[in-house]
Amino acid sequence: MNEERGFTLWFTGLSGSGKTTISEIVEHELRERERSVEVLDGDIVRTNLSKGLTFSRDDRNVNVLRIGFVANLLTRNGVGVIVSAISPYKEARDQVRRRIVDFVEVFVDAPLEVCAERDVKGLYKKAFSGEIEQFTGVSDPYEPPNAPDLVLKTDEESPDESARKVIEKLEFFGYLWPREAQETEYNWSST
Repeated sequence: MNEERGFTLWFTGLSGSGKTTISEIVEHELRERERSVEVLDGDIVRTNLSKGLTFSRDDRNVNVLRIGFVANLLTRNGVGVIVSAISPYKEARDQVRRRIVDFVEVFVDAPLEVCAERDVKGLYKKAFSGEIEQFTGVSDPYEPPNAPDLVLKTDEESPDESARKVIEKLEFFGYLWPREAQETEYNWSST
């Protein structure tokens, strides 16, 4: 296994499903293991890389493809990339998946009602009342992935449990040394 093998870990799901929370825990664990990692959060990317785009289907797809382009560049250069973006349309996600060889898709699955309860910004309330148009899951569709590499049921498990499953999947795919192997390798090489 190559310790510096890059990958893109793509979290997709509704707003409020837990993508950012879980990705932050995973990022922390990767940094603890001294892994090169970059986070591309959908909200932050939209205000910097995709400023001026609307929430139309075409513009949302452009946003996802831009995130995918940056993720691919980083992945090819040995960086672990964590993407946390709603990325509502299957077509754009699948296009990114085809372009990035080392791609792990994680569906952060939580019922709409649970996501609305978690919403501290009040966006769902505004979407339900019609104040916000084209809101994913309410007035605009979310197309769940057909065959994600991992499904996290965040209404049934804690963020730490979900993050642990992600880390185990990265270890399984060979993108990350298991902690025991990493410690053994370190101890062996330092003697």
